[in-house]
Amino acid sequence: MYDVREWRHAFKLDPNKDISEKDLEKICESGTDAVMIGGTDGVTLDNTLQLMSRVRRYAVPCCLEVSDADAIAPAYDLYLIPAVLNSKNTTWITGAHHKAVKAYGEWMNWNEIVMEGYCILNPDCKAAQLAEAETGLDDDDVLAYARMAEHMFKFPVFYLEYSGTYGDPKLVEKVKTVLEDTVLFYGGGIRTAAQAAEMARAADVVVVGNVVYEDIHEAVKTVRVVKQTGL
Repeated sequence: MYDVREWRHAFKLDPNKDISEKDLEKICESGTDAVMIGGTDGVTLDNTLQLMSRVRRYAVPCCLEVSDADAIAPAYDLYLIPAVLNSKNTTWITGAHHKAVKAYGEWMNWNEIVMEGYCILNPDCKAAQLAEAETGLDDDDVLAYARMAEHMFKFPVFYLEYSGTYGDPKLVEKVKTVLEDTVLFYGGGIRTAAQAAEMARAADVVVVGNVVYEDIHEAVKTVRVVKQTGL
């Protein structure tokens, strides 16, 4: 059983984007704690299975971050399930989840499922628009969502998602101070090892995505600097 509490770094790969076998090998053998497969648009059963089968050739844990129930397949190590706490549409908080459990709950292995309390803070990203996220939040709003994730919903993960833009390290630090058992994930806009190190000083887990497709060498460097950076 893989435990997100033991993670410090993860790569997120989009099944709707191309990655060469050479670059995928660099990612999977980089020393990262996990490869997450997930995206906002163009996610299908075919392309997630294809990417998963390629990642499976390596020893790194392979996890599916579920954005579409129709793209769920067996053989992942973990299934990460987002609940967008700042969504104005209950579909993204409990609605889609209820539909999936109603259809598949009898066969679910709950030990492989990790709930993520998401807070999406970039109003221009596709995830915010799809989930109808209320992004005009002040720091106290975000801290309240973090406390809700841990103490009300008992989520194992609270995920600050800036998706494509670099977030506010000071806010990430504040969020960390109000979480005790819930693991703080940060994702969004990390394009340099220096940025990864900065966020690693605040968050438990740094998730690196877009730079994989922009600068593979810089992406791989983020693993070492995150692992060397203490909270």
